[in-house]
Amino acid sequence: MPTQFAKKPVVIALMAFLSITAFSQGVTTPRTPSPAALVSQTIGISTVIVNYSRPSVKGREVWGSLVPYGWNVQGFGAGNQAPWRAGANENTVIKFSHDAMVEGHKIPAGEYGLFFVINKDNTGEVVVSKDFRSWGSFWYDPKQDELRATIQLRSIPQTELLTYDFVNITKTSADLVLNWEKKQFPVKIEFAVDDIVMENAMEELKGPIGFTWMGYSTAANYAVQNKINYEKALVWIDQAIAQNRSFTTLNTKSTILDQTGKSGEAEKIRKEALDMATENELNNYGYQLLNGKQTDKAIEILILNTERHPKSANVWDSLGEAYATKGDKKNAILNFKKSLSMNPPPNVKANSEKFLAQLGSQ
Repeated sequence: MPTQFAKKPVVIALMAFLSITAFSQGVTTPRTPSPAALVSQTIGISTVIVNYSRPSVKGREVWGSLVPYGWNVQGFGAGNQAPWRAGANENTVIKFSHDAMVEGHKIPAGEYGLFFVINKDNTGEVVVSKDFRSWGSFWYDPKQDELRATIQLRSIPQTELLTYDFVNITKTSADLVLNWEKKQFPVKIEFAVDDIVMENAMEELKGPIGFTWMGYSTAANYAVQNKINYEKALVWIDQAIAQNRSFTTLNTKSTILDQTGKSGEAEKIRKEALDMATENELNNYGYQLLNGKQTDKAIEILILNTERHPKSANVWDSLGEAYATKGDKKNAILNFKKSLSMNPPPNVKANSEKFLAQLGSQ
């Protein structure tokens, strides 16, 4: 009994604390007047994410007034000269899934505070800080800078609500842009995409994917398509072939051998691959060659498909496309008409008729 009575004051105190805490916190409501936002972009297999808040112009003078020019002493917080928070409320936060190049400077993967500076001459700076947890730039510390780089601002049409976006997207890069009022702040972000993909493949192949032939085949194919790391690609495709000796795996190996100057070995393996290829595999390979500008080789493969599958309207239609691509109008028309004479499926019929109309023959 005494023990129970001794616990009561503690319980009462805890309940009182919880009650006070509950009353001191409000329920979640929409943030105004600068709503939170998130924008992301995938570059290769890497991602860039920006979390920020979006103030509006609301008829105010923005540059040189609401956002002062240059570096400015904060009257609250650390009291340092500080850049603009590049949004409203908390830090604008940028996250890189992999090591990146930002304005030509290497930035390790991770989260960072993102800041900007605008000058009267329309130049500016981008600042990437290891401190991403602070509120705005009040506690900005230059010792935390991971990057400072000069940027050239651009003029844009009126943008009422501050907006981040990604433009000029390529295989390996994109420009992150901040648009507000009539100014755009561009920041170039790049990734070593091929290196990242290959390193990621090596890691993934240590897991469940490594127990399937498809894992090794897709990794080898990426290397082939991008003409990188042939030595590793050959190891991978041999592992795929050991699990599944097929047109797909053998054809990939023959391509690797071709691209590394071993044409004799390549031809031998390609013949074996073609001998076991299905109609769809031959057809897809033909289009692959067409897309690679190897038109004559594509025609050769698609002719082989018509010889093996003469009753398929689709193979004649595909051969017609190959001849049309080459500019051989006569043979293109002959093959499209052959396809139409075989009561083709609607999609094949529509394709043949479209090409015949383009070629001036109905």
